Amino acid sequence: MNNSEAETAILVVDDEESLRSTFQFFLQNEGYSPVITASTYEEALAELNDRHFDLIISDIVLGGSTGIDLLRRVRELGRTCPVVMITGYPTVETASEAVRLGAFDYIPKPVEKQTLLKTARLALRQHQLEQGQRRAEQERERYRTFLETVFKSVADGIVTVDPDLAVMEMNPAARLLFGSLDPGLLEQGSLVGLCGRDEFAPLKQDLLQALKSGGEISARNFECQGAGRRKKVLSVSTAPLKDGAGGVAGAVMVVRDQTPVETGTVGRRRSFHRFLGASDAMQAVYTMIENVGRVDLTVLITGESGTGKELAAEALHLESHRRNRPLVKVDCTAIPESLLESELFGHRKGSFTGADRDRMGRILQADGGTLFLDEIGDISPLMQLRLLRFLQESTFYPVGQDTPLQVDVRVITATNVDLKEKVRSGTFREDLYFRLRVIDIILPPLRERGDDILLLADHFITRIAPKVGKTINGLSDQARQLLLEHRWPGNVRELEHVIERACVLCPGPTISTDHLPLDLARPVHPAERPAQAASAPIGPFFTQPEPVAPADALSPTERILQALRRTGGNKAKAARLLGIDRTTLYRKIKELHLDLSRVDF
Repeated sequence: MNNSEAETAILVVDDEESLRSTFQFFLQNEGYSPVITASTYEEALAELNDRHFDLIISDIVLGGSTGIDLLRRVRELGRTCPVVMITGYPTVETASEAVRLGAFDYIPKPVEKQTLLKTARLALRQHQLEQGQRRAEQERERYRTFLETVFKSVADGIVTVDPDLAVMEMNPAARLLFGSLDPGLLEQGSLVGLCGRDEFAPLKQDLLQALKSGGEISARNFECQGAGRRKKVLSVSTAPLKDGAGGVAGAVMVVRDQTPVETGTVGRRRSFHRFLGASDAMQAVYTMIENVGRVDLTVLITGESGTGKELAAEALHLESHRRNRPLVKVDCTAIPESLLESELFGHRKGSFTGADRDRMGRILQADGGTLFLDEIGDISPLMQLRLLRFLQESTFYPVGQDTPLQVDVRVITATNVDLKEKVRSGTFREDLYFRLRVIDIILPPLRERGDDILLLADHFITRIAPKVGKTINGLSDQARQLLLEHRWPGNVRELEHVIERACVLCPGPTISTDHLPLDLARPVHPAERPAQAASAPIGPFFTQPEPVAPADALSPTERILQALRRTGGNKAKAARLLGIDRTTLYRKIKELHLDLSRVDF
């Protein structure tokens, strides 16, 4: 008898007491324990509810119900243990039904001792092998998920190709980089077209050499012409991908954009990471991100909805020494309050109802890298306290765990609400506010960025028009003037949606005023002027002036839809604009029977 046998639970189900006792004696004498018996289908189910079994041995005839019924119920419950069926009246029908339902074996009576024990040993051995296989599969899946997360989060571009240079995988950083070099490349799904250009000959040579020799190619730097006639400097390392037999199944490229910061005659940059803008306001933002990104300090990013707070967080991460580690993003308004603690800190199996397995929280996922918490102003007092303790100690307790975990994480937060006002009103902790606001970066609204409006509009036309099958050269003078005069309460996100709409409606090469929304042509409402607070309520549930249309000019349905459009469909932000809490907004949507799936945000 070994330890595994001593800890093996077996359930014997038979309506004959003598057989139950005999089977129990044989199995216990062989070293199996515990061996539990049941005389009926109902008793067997009760035992199954009380404990886990490694093997079930059941007679087919059990009075009212049958062993086949029990086998069927075992599988419905998701139990994977083997089931051995026994009967004194074997038929082809019962045998086939038992096999169909997944019975391990089918033994006719009378059952000899050696037959019983041999069948039990084989069934348990197979069960052990299947359990080991499942654990191995789970481990492989966990490892695959980990690698996929790393693959997607690294700042460098990673591309894998097959021996014909067809792209197998491309991470987001690579898609962004190669899309800026040749937008058609991503549609082709191959590097052949790109490598066919003279300037990319070194890249093709390195790939072919790696495929042929099976050796790594050290990083080489070369220049190339990207979209918009902008020159880029790329650093590319190449290595072969080996198959299980030691052969070469493809190659992997790691590409880093080392292009010097773009400057004009007066040192003005038109772009920075994924930001686009040449205004004075954006030059200051770029410089701030460059300086702040190099130091491991907590940063608070503020700005109206649609100004690019997530882009700023990405840029800070890419400017830091953590650029090759994960950037983990958490939208605090997108996760229910009851789940946010578990989502951030993780939990242990059994710590609460529904916690059927250990879960790694977002903080642990970001270890060594950056954690970005968007809409930090909306978290509960309890979460504020837990986040404060984490920032103070760099340790945290997963839900249901008594020992702390230590991580090395840089925290970046963002909000479009006035945290100072929340501190004054007592809804946000002052100590947490100062912990988060070691350095703050304020993103300017689009209305304060001057000609960036036209720069962005042209960029969106270039990107969107091919997607909708149009050839559009630009905007009419009148349309450009309307864009410059509009206050853009939804900022860059609103501009992108306006241009997307115009590209769809425009039948020719030029977007005119006819293709722009009507509200761009109306007079500017006083509530939209810069002096008006960016988060001024627009709601139907109080009397303050509404920044887009007079409060008495819109129905409750129209006001809710307007708020949702302004916030890109974000209900938490829309509720703030309406001057109500999130639960009230949900209730109003239900009362008004609003089908938000048909609304274009």
